[in-house]
Amino acid sequence: MAALTGKGVRVGSLARVLSDDEVERALVVTAHPDDVDFSAAGTIATWTGAGIKVTYCVITDGDAGGFDPSVPRDRIGPIRQAEQRAAAAEVGVHDVVFLGYPDGRLAVSFPLRRDIARVIRQVRPQRLLCQSPHRNLVRMPASHPDHLAAGEATLCAVYPDARNPFAFPELMEEGLEEWSVAETWVMSNAEVNHYVDVTDVYDRKVAALRAHASQMEGVADLDGLLHRWLGGNAQQAGWPAGRLAEAYFVVDTA
Repeated sequence: MAALTGKGVRVGSLARVLSDDEVERALVVTAHPDDVDFSAAGTIATWTGAGIKVTYCVITDGDAGGFDPSVPRDRIGPIRQAEQRAAAAEVGVHDVVFLGYPDGRLAVSFPLRRDIARVIRQVRPQRLLCQSPHRNLVRMPASHPDHLAAGEATLCAVYPDARNPFAFPELMEEGLEEWSVAETWVMSNAEVNHYVDVTDVYDRKVAALRAHASQMEGVADLDGLLHRWLGGNAQQAGWPAGRLAEAYFVVDTA
């Protein structure tokens, strides 16, 4: 069974999670606009509050999303890009990169691995956050096929692509030298070994999610949904009633 640290964080076999004051730059890689906000916006707010510069890399524009059939499909991508930038600003993130892959058709490929490795080498983060490559049968929406592909491609980019100077030599030709990410956080994973208390930044998480107006029609009770998720995480962490937490599996990738 995973042990609890003095702060109530389950660390399991993980030796140590970097403290926020050891991290200068963090990169978040997700499949769609809004993915990071449902899973990790509270955590991101704590990182930026600690002075960490956070960059979002969103692989698709979310052009297969939305609920309003009167909106032309070719407008959805730009709408969702604007929503993600607004959501990012709510939690202190001002650098958002879109890779432009088609929504709903994402697959692990060498071009995708290369493009993520490029962003890793550009940002040079000590900490990276990505989606799980494993299907979570308890929470199927977390396991959208695009999420699984994004998680697998990102982990391939972390190891070995971004750190190997001989992988994708075109990146070296672009002047992007190899980079090793010290630790990788995986969101929406069935197995968890680290929790972040987001109680004090909960309103910022809600504001980030509300920025995705085109996606909120199908969420009748956002506050209730979040309190069930986050309160359940805090309970699993062994924290007192009323605390809210986001949950991760953290991997040493130094």
